[in-house]
Amino acid sequence: MKLVVVVRSILGVSAEADATRDADPEDLFGMSTAYVTMEADLGYDNAGKAALCFSSVDSTDFGAMVEEVEAILEAGAEETGTTFDSHADDHGYNWVVLDDDDPEDLLTSIHFAADTFIEQGYGSRLLAAVFAFDKSSTDHAYWIYSFRRGAYYPFVPKGDHERDSKTEFKLQSVLDGELGIEDDESYWYPLWPDRPGGYPWD
Repeated sequence: MKLVVVVRSILGVSAEADATRDADPEDLFGMSTAYVTMEADLGYDNAGKAALCFSSVDSTDFGAMVEEVEAILEAGAEETGTTFDSHADDHGYNWVVLDDDDPEDLLTSIHFAADTFIEQGYGSRLLAAVFAFDKSSTDHAYWIYSFRRGAYYPFVPKGDHERDSKTEFKLQSVLDGELGIEDDESYWYPLWPDRPGGYPWD
């Protein structure tokens, strides 16, 4: 995942200092109806993928908490069919990437993971929850929830490190009121994939 230095700063220390309110995992459930709106009004299908991005702490307690999250997600996979992959990227960020065609299962799993971080005192390590939508195999749009800002924002990559700002503003217009959207567009930071048409966590 190609995160520029300024994004590292904003999703980390700077955004925490500029936070407008505490992040609330319950905000994530706004995405439940947003999935329907994205498909019905905007032609974007659920990509069947969502991810939680966080920074790690070099401590036994933090490692045990992450292992607990992964163990429960693995156990839940038998019931919901939600599979997941955990990995660190080249920039030192950690990802839990979930796969499930049922958006409610994705939301439940993401919420569980985020809530566990907060309950265990590691909410400050949460950076973003990323929800993917597709129009084609290479045409993706994302809603990104910034835990440091306590709000969603749209991200629509186009080509090689270009943004489809027109579509992003359209997503904002249609979903405003349904999601708690970041009103300061300077905080709409991109999470660039390594290749055009890829996903940010690849």
